[in-house]
Amino acid sequence: MGDKEKLISDESVEATRNVAKKDNYLKLPWYFAGGFLVFWALLFFAIVIPLFYKLPTPLTMEDAKKSVFITERAFNNLYTIANIGNKLTGSTENEVQAVDFIVNELESIQSVLLTDYFTLEYKTEQVSGGFAYSTMLNTYQGVQNVVARLSPINGTTDDALLINSHFDSKPYTNSAGDAGFMIVAMLEVLRVIATTKQSIDHPLIFLFNGAEEGALEASHGFILNDPWAKSCRAVINLDAAGSGGKDILFQSGPNHPWLIKYYKQCIKYPFATTMAEEIFQSGIIPSDTDFRQFTTYGDIPGLDMAQVINGYVYHTKYDLIDVIPRGALQNTGDNILSLVRCFANATEIYDTAAYASGHAVFFDFLGVYFFYYSESTGIYLNYGVAGATLILIFVSIWRMSSVSKVSICHVIRWFILVFVIQIISFVLGLGLPIAVAYGMYSLGLSLTYYSTHLLVVGLYVCPSLIGLSVPITIYYSLQRNDKLSNPYHLQLALHSQAILLAVLAAVVTYLGYRTAYIFTIPLIFYVGSLALNLLTTLHDRGYSWSGLLKLSQVVPFLYSSYLMYVFIVALTPMGGRAGSGSNRDLYIAVLAALGTILSFGFLVPLINSFRRPSFVILGVLATTALAFYLASSTQLGFPYRPKTSGQRVSYLQVRNMFYEYDGTLSKDESGYLFSFQDSRGATPFAGTKVNLTGLVSIADRCDTHMMCGMPLYDYRFYANRPYLKWLPRSEPIVPPGDFQFELLNKTSVNSTTMRYWFEASVSSHMNIFLKANEDVEITGWSFLESYLTNTPPYFIYLVHGIDDSPYIFSVDIWKSDGDFEVPSFEIGCANHVVQSPGDAEAVKFASTFPSFSILAQWPVLYRRYIF
Repeated sequence: MGDKEKLISDESVEATRNVAKKDNYLKLPWYFAGGFLVFWALLFFAIVIPLFYKLPTPLTMEDAKKSVFITERAFNNLYTIANIGNKLTGSTENEVQAVDFIVNELESIQSVLLTDYFTLEYKTEQVSGGFAYSTMLNTYQGVQNVVARLSPINGTTDDALLINSHFDSKPYTNSAGDAGFMIVAMLEVLRVIATTKQSIDHPLIFLFNGAEEGALEASHGFILNDPWAKSCRAVINLDAAGSGGKDILFQSGPNHPWLIKYYKQCIKYPFATTMAEEIFQSGIIPSDTDFRQFTTYGDIPGLDMAQVINGYVYHTKYDLIDVIPRGALQNTGDNILSLVRCFANATEIYDTAAYASGHAVFFDFLGVYFFYYSESTGIYLNYGVAGATLILIFVSIWRMSSVSKVSICHVIRWFILVFVIQIISFVLGLGLPIAVAYGMYSLGLSLTYYSTHLLVVGLYVCPSLIGLSVPITIYYSLQRNDKLSNPYHLQLALHSQAILLAVLAAVVTYLGYRTAYIFTIPLIFYVGSLALNLLTTLHDRGYSWSGLLKLSQVVPFLYSSYLMYVFIVALTPMGGRAGSGSNRDLYIAVLAALGTILSFGFLVPLINSFRRPSFVILGVLATTALAFYLASSTQLGFPYRPKTSGQRVSYLQVRNMFYEYDGTLSKDESGYLFSFQDSRGATPFAGTKVNLTGLVSIADRCDTHMMCGMPLYDYRFYANRPYLKWLPRSEPIVPPGDFQFELLNKTSVNSTTMRYWFEASVSSHMNIFLKANEDVEITGWSFLESYLTNTPPYFIYLVHGIDDSPYIFSVDIWKSDGDFEVPSFEIGCANHVVQSPGDAEAVKFASTFPSFSILAQWPVLYRRYIF
């Protein structure tokens, strides 16, 4: 056999310098190392990126006779509903025009219905109610739903499948993607099924709800009040956090793994991961969906799916039909149609409670194939692979000992040293990107990658590569061992990486997270290559074992890099609306570091199989330096771009009027209340026309005033109140119109309790704040009683739909001495005139913001009274 194929046992008897020379001879030239890393980068851009953005060919009306989803028809409907304009709950656009559009489409479907197969019923309903949501009491009145029920003509069961989405909008957006896209997809799915000679076992209920964006009101009203809701056994909820792309399955069940079985069997274009489910349910995503209402109040299991690509336009004026590729609508339509048809004939729908049996682990591979298994199988798999890793590593160490003719203790001592070094590498691989994120944040350079995703590579991926490679490379350049060759030492480093992943898989599994599978995947392939190398004796032939190892890492590299790219693409735009107190750079850094460790953990040490590996490290370091320069010193690092990735600017035009117990007006102030949506805050406006002179924090007011003395709009404003900023205005703000808020009467309940009745005539969105004095208690009211267990002050968020009649409510006040002729409590009422541009000065102020700003602002009149 040739020199390169000699067994290491032959080399171990030579002198130290001869061993070193032979090991060096076995190494490839240094310039191959750069090509080694470039190969993996090219693999990512040649396979992962194209498959991630791949969409099917949209079908036209020429294909209408094939009983398939027709994008052309759905797209025409999307054009119509998007052009209605903003559909804020309570507006004519939402309560009349959007409802009429959906009803007209249902009438059209009924006109072509196959009456030999189906019956179709539909209705428009108004619902009212309330529920505790986050820190506020969400109360709604007269919000609308359009509900359609498609039943098999000879059906024998009422057990139904619910399909839901919403047609209302956030302020200042036409909501083509969120969620007009899903509404028209539902209409087309209903049309196809209703006109296809293919029977179904279960009724299908399509819920087009008209109040989701406030805080999930209409779905709550449906699930508690609609008679059809009682027959719903499973739900497919459809929503959006982006506009145009694939629809991701990010929540399932809970505790109904059979749902994932049907997803695998029926889905045409899989895009799903357990990791998305666990991240979403952790609360770090600044969004919510109607799925919460169906599972919480209806105990209905199901699937929660949403658009996530291009989240920059989500809830903005740029959420238009123009940014939605038709292939995205075909992708979603095909998926929903396939799922609905499968669930419509699922035996589990008859009695879903009988199939409640734990969670599932699920994920797609590059959108090409879908994997799923039960949580218990995942536990056995994770522990089993971790155990197999330890066994095979012990066998490998024993082989090294035997072939090198040294004691196993000798090999283990070296392994312990290498293992410690690999731990350091692992910590640096994770820690350096985090340090960069903190450093950029502290320097006021957060979100530099916001519009330029490639900067993530230089800022976070490259530092992680440096952390993974430097310690082990220094070790190999310094160590001199005449008994164990460099190829064996390199294998020991890879074994150390495997043990770290095995420990992580076991610990994360023990903690109950199904996401542990992401550590098991690279382990499975590493263990497989190690077993083959041991069986073929390539394990003991210089660097010959590295060929199988590299080949085995192609699949885990593709999956790990794909998974982390998915999350970076989805979460980066969310950083622009996470609040000024949140350092979203940290999340992206952790994702990039984790992706780098999983993708390159078994590959980076292999640069030491080339000569002069330090050249590779210098190249990566140079890339990092270039990224720092571009991020900090050029326009490339400025986060925002007009239209495509703007900065969200949220503020209220506030008029605060405080009335004392005797009715006198003690304060009348006007100004702009800013709730900055990202960590950059007001700094991007430096040097622009925006005049923010006098901008101050309201944090000190929060200690002395109820709700900081401000009309906090919703729970997000409340959560962000330590970071809210106030810009005083000398000229009083005059909101359009007025609202009436008055005490109707007060009646004695008993000697210590007085009941106060109030009436409020307001716009579609209003807040009421309540706080009793120290010696007083609020013991009852006409709102949801259970909310009174919350810590005061109380935050009531009121929304009305088509029913704009005045709110009449009561509050019961208890005092031990029964003396109600002195101040007992304070109440504040804020009338938000959402969508109004405000007075002339407010319009002029708004016009000074730069082109990259996306404004969400309106007038609000806040009156505080003492009774």
